[in-house]
Amino acid sequence: MHCPLCEKRPAKRACPALRQSICPTCCATKRQVEIACPHDCVFLETAHRHPAAVVKRQIDLDVGMLMATLGQISERQLQLFFILQTMVLRHKPVSLTSLVDSDVAEAAAALAKTLVPASKGVIYDESSTSPVAEGLRRELRPIVDEVTKSGGSRAEREVATLLRGIERGARHEGVPIGNSPTSYLDLLTRVLRHMPPVATPEPKSPLIVTP
Repeated sequence: MHCPLCEKRPAKRACPALRQSICPTCCATKRQVEIACPHDCVFLETAHRHPAAVVKRQIDLDVGMLMATLGQISERQLQLFFILQTMVLRHKPVSLTSLVDSDVAEAAAALAKTLVPASKGVIYDESSTSPVAEGLRRELRPIVDEVTKSGGSRAEREVATLLRGIERGARHEGVPIGNSPTSYLDLLTRVLRHMPPVATPEPKSPLIVTP
């Protein structure tokens, strides 16, 4: 029986998320990115507890590079960062066009521009020019709105700062992320693959940024 994901390799691992067997390669490369792994998945737990030395070095390098794109942020901002980036990696554009770093940068910039005047009491909605970026912006907007509406102007400034950090990273500013159009997304994929699963909250559920 072949793996239903790659349709090439033998399906040897029972995946609790997909409720069918997949190959070890797809399990290792698609976990927490294309596959919403449950917390109690034995393969996920093992990978977190016992990463290979070369994998550990790569993880440390990737996390350091990703944090350098953000600058100094609070624990609350970091939590929101991983929630938003999990949504970014799971976003599927309506068109056949794939998501690239510039789309992430444009969506983050548009959301940040919306929050700056909001912190001053001005209602303003900045849209993205790219259809793919606009689709991503619309998907992230409910989470951003829920965070900021209960946190006041302070939360709006914190989230705007975080979004600017995401924009800088996606534009490859100041950090040698790579030259590929998806270098930032590839970096996120590698980092999130080795982190505990991040639950994406419903727009109406309580979120993390509070005054």
